[in-house]
Parts: sequence; structure tokens; C-alpha cells
Amino acid sequence: MDEGITLQDEGISESSQAIDHTPKKWKSVNEIMAQCNMCIMEPENFEEADLDKSWRKAMEAELEMIEKNNTWQLVERPFNKPVIGVKWVYKTKLNLDGTVQKNKARLMAKGHSQKPGIDYNETFAPVARLDTIRTLIALAAQKRWNLYQLDVKSAFLNGVLKEQVYVEQPQGFVKENEEIKVHKRHKALYGLKQAPRAWYDEIDAYFNSAGFKKSSSEATLYVKTSENLGIIIVSLYVDDIVYIGINPQMLQEFRKYMMKHYEMTDLGLSHHFLGMGILQTEKSIFIHQKKYAQKLIEKFGLKDCKAVATPPAMNERLSKIDGSEAANEGEYR
Repeated sequence: MDEGITLQDEGISESSQAIDHTPKKWKSVNEIMAQCNMCIMEPENFEEADLDKSWRKAMEAELEMIEKNNTWQLVERPFNKPVIGVKWVYKTKLNLDGTVQKNKARLMAKGHSQKPGIDYNETFAPVARLDTIRTLIALAAQKRWNLYQLDVKSAFLNGVLKEQVYVEQPQGFVKENEEIKVHKRHKALYGLKQAPRAWYDEIDAYFNSAGFKKSSSEATLYVKTSENLGIIIVSLYVDDIVYIGINPQMLQEFRKYMMKHYEMTDLGLSHHFLGMGILQTEKSIFIHQKKYAQKLIEKFGLKDCKAVATPPAMNERLSKIDGSEAANEGEYR
């Protein structure tokens, strides 16, 4: 009996010695998370978001930005003016590689209840065309300039309203003992129909006062020239600003004055704009749509397919009638 136990113990000892428990490679948490298929769940309502500290901080940051811009004033509820409701919208912003950048909470006005001629008048606001952005990139590559980018924080909150607009107090942040009161808007709020136009009028007036000349064929393209410092070209797409120029001092001054006048983030060299990835080197600029291509591959179930240099098969004859089912045209449009 003892011999059997001894032999069994020896076998366990030999098997444990045969397995080497020393890790061959250490991996960081980011590397492990990158290999996992993660599902990002965004709150559907305020009750869900209020349970998470990160989303609560995001809402507080949004209200802090609103208060900082002096965009509203708490007043008595008017009886001769409609009051527009507001709601919280939650979005998880991702980096170009798909990792989480930050949680963003946006206070939105329920603009569908606005009435033309009473709550708003003009709503159209131009944005940069994709051809314009590609032309700027091509010019920067030809001249060997760098393409820089600025991101305006809560851009619509800077637009001055011409109409009298009243909104409800946001859910979860109603002032105690002042529940009946409402906010009178001095500046625009996301969701208002005139908000894009108000922001465009504001930034357009600033560029004109700063000595920029607007292009006659592109309403969001501005150029400023100087005999000593050269030229700077700026293009605007809602709250994203890209700019190029020859003189580093002129670029630095533009960046400085913009960040002084508006609350914004300096993104440095542009890496991602309008769905395009941008890789800049000293001699060239390469644009790609890697993230978009990966989404298409996942959408049509081709993620595990073998990659080939030439997509079509060699020496294959195509036929209109090959026995396969008709494709759904809506998925490819």
C-alpha cells in the first residue's frame, strides 16, 4: 500500500516537473483587451447613466461647459412662449484603432417641437466638402507642409441666438426649490434647429475679424496671407478645424489665438478626419480608410476569410446565371 502511494507521489512530482510554469512572454492589459471581442454598452436613459460614476462625471462636465460659456439664465417660466424640453444623449468615443477614448454626455434640446418663425428662422450651415479636404492634403503633400487639427469643445454652445428660446432644466440637475423655473438661452444648444447656423455665423465673424478672407467658391475655406510670414489656409467642418501653412510662427499664433477665444483641444498633427486615417511623414502624406474597411468586412461576415493580393480568382469566367441566389441590392447601396 505504501509503495503504491510512493509511486503515485513520484508520478505527480515528475509530471509537475515536466510542466514549465515560467511565463514565456508578459502581456500588458491593453494587449489582452485588444484581442478580446468587447461589446460597448451605452446608457439608454438617465437612470442607467446615473448609476455609473464615469457617465455622471461626463454629464457634470457638459453642464460645466454650458455654465462656463454663459449660455443660459434661470428665469421664471414664460406664459406667452413655448418651453422646449431637453434630454441626455450618451456616446462612447473611440480611437482610430477601436479602443475607448472617453465617455461623452451631450445635453440635447428636443428640436422637433420647435415651430418655424417662432422658435427659429434660418437653419442652413455650410460644411467643408470632402474634395476640399483632399485638396488641402494634396497641397500639403506637394509643399511638404504638415496638416494640423483643432477640435472645438461644445462648438454649438458658442453660437449666439437671435430668437428667444426657453428650455427645461436638465434631468438630474434641477435646482432645489426652483423646479418651476426654466432656462432662457442666450447661446445655442445641441438639438436646436438653428444651432448649426448660429455657430457658423459666430466662427465666420471671428475669422473675418482676424484678417482671413473667405473663398468665393467654398464657404468654409479661409485664407490669410502676410508679406513676412507667408500664408495659412483653414478649413472648417462643424467643430473640427484643419489648417496648413508654410511658417511655423504663423501657425503657432493662429493656434494660440483660437484656443484663447474658444475652448478647444489641440490635436496636433491630423491623424483622423471625416472617416479618413491620415499618416504624415517628412516626405509624404498617406490617407486610408482602414477602420471603414474593417467594418465592411465584419458586416458581410468576411472577417475570418483568407487574405489574398488579388481579390478575384485567376482565370475564372463570370456568368450571370451561376446558381446562386439574387443579392440584396439594399445592402450594397
